[in-house]
Amino acid sequence: MADKAKTSDKASQKLPLADAVKLVVKDVKKSKEITDTDFTARLIEPYQLEGKAVDQLVQEFEDNGISIVDENGEPSKLALNKQKNVEKAELEHLSAPGSRMNDPVRQYLKKIGRVALLSGDEEVALAKRIEAGDQEAKDELTNANLRLVVSIAKRYVGRGMSFLDLIQEGNMGLMKAVDKFDYRLGFKFSTYATWWIRQAITRAIADQARTIRIPVHMVETINKLIRIQRQLLQDLGRDPVPEEIGAEMNLPTKKVREILKIAQEPVSLETPIGEEDDSHLGDFIEDKDATSPEQHAASEMLKTQLAEVLDTLTDREENVLRLRFGLDDDNPRTLEEVGRVFGVTRERIRQIEAKALRKLRHPSRSNQLRDFLE
Repeated sequence: MADKAKTSDKASQKLPLADAVKLVVKDVKKSKEITDTDFTARLIEPYQLEGKAVDQLVQEFEDNGISIVDENGEPSKLALNKQKNVEKAELEHLSAPGSRMNDPVRQYLKKIGRVALLSGDEEVALAKRIEAGDQEAKDELTNANLRLVVSIAKRYVGRGMSFLDLIQEGNMGLMKAVDKFDYRLGFKFSTYATWWIRQAITRAIADQARTIRIPVHMVETINKLIRIQRQLLQDLGRDPVPEEIGAEMNLPTKKVREILKIAQEPVSLETPIGEEDDSHLGDFIEDKDATSPEQHAASEMLKTQLAEVLDTLTDREENVLRLRFGLDDDNPRTLEEVGRVFGVTRERIRQIEAKALRKLRHPSRSNQLRDFLE
């Protein structure tokens, strides 16, 4: 581990647990991940945590948007054990008398918690009935494994889709697994179904989680890049440069830069800024198409000066120029259109326009507008 991380370890061991947690969260906030080895070495072992205390600590990190992963970048046993304990407690709580049922997730968990799990022999018997076209057997095998979907879906919370949406997508993968399960191969159904459930969820995240969709193969490449980036951060004690990431991934630096650009998350202009939440990100972004105060002031002065100059012409000449050049509504008219307004020919309008412009070119009038051309 890098010297910087070692220094943080020593510092965190001397602090109260709450302060040590804040220090570790600060260290890994940028990468949004911490390995289970690092998590154990910096917090669990120094403070001799176990059981519910570990689960609470894992939950605190997840609440801060930080995942606890193994060395392969997958959810760690610490996180999975916490999820199992939470799910068990959740089901027990929901089964208790007087439990409120307003939360759709809780309603769903209680419903599927009533379904008994199947033994291996029961799975084979159902699979044989399914093969014979028994729809009830298909429903029974599906319902008995809905808890497996919940368990897998929880690992993908925080990736841009709600928990219920993840469960729904996982259920679709489960139904596909039920259709394709071959009991003759000797595998447990849950082992086979896990792959289909994961595939359905990961594809749904790739298709729906981002504002701008990224192809599945690119999502996998981005995840690999993030894992390597995180590992290099721990090894080097600093953010790796694209050249170093490219060397690890056997990719050109230009390609790495492209992947990093694609991996950027869109940020809403309505994102709250500051502790008061009374301002938003969009308030601080310059609108390059908007008129600056200086330009607005100059435009108003030009309008005032132009009105004074036009006031020296006859009413007909002034009105012809205003219509021809769209001075009042930014909608210039043709000679024919102006002629219809005044009830004269287009040639007559051309003559009036030419005469009015000659008057405006006289130094007594043009000098008043010349400064605005600079």
